[in-house]
Amino acid sequence: MDPLALIIIAAHAAAVVALFNGFLTTFGQSRIAVAAIESIARQPEAADSIRTAMFVGLAMAETSGIYGLLIAIVILFANPLIPIYIGFVR
Repeated sequence: MDPLALIIIAAHAAAVVALFNGFLTTFGQSRIAVAAIESIARQPEAADSIRTAMFVGLAMAETSGIYGLLIAIVILFANPLIPIYIGFVR
């Protein structure tokens, strides 16, 4: 098999793994929201601090999904290994 084809296959597999991170981010965010709602239901007087912690956790989880999408886009459309391989072959 052509080594360039192997590089492209590996890039697509890596993009799938990176996008899977974004898929799992959705479940993580729902768990954060559920835990915060349960905590506020148990202690309504601590709602402000729980809400603040929930938004910080949601922001961190969302950046994980965005980074996964960014890595997938870079791997698919600006793969740094292809120019290295092409330069090496010539």
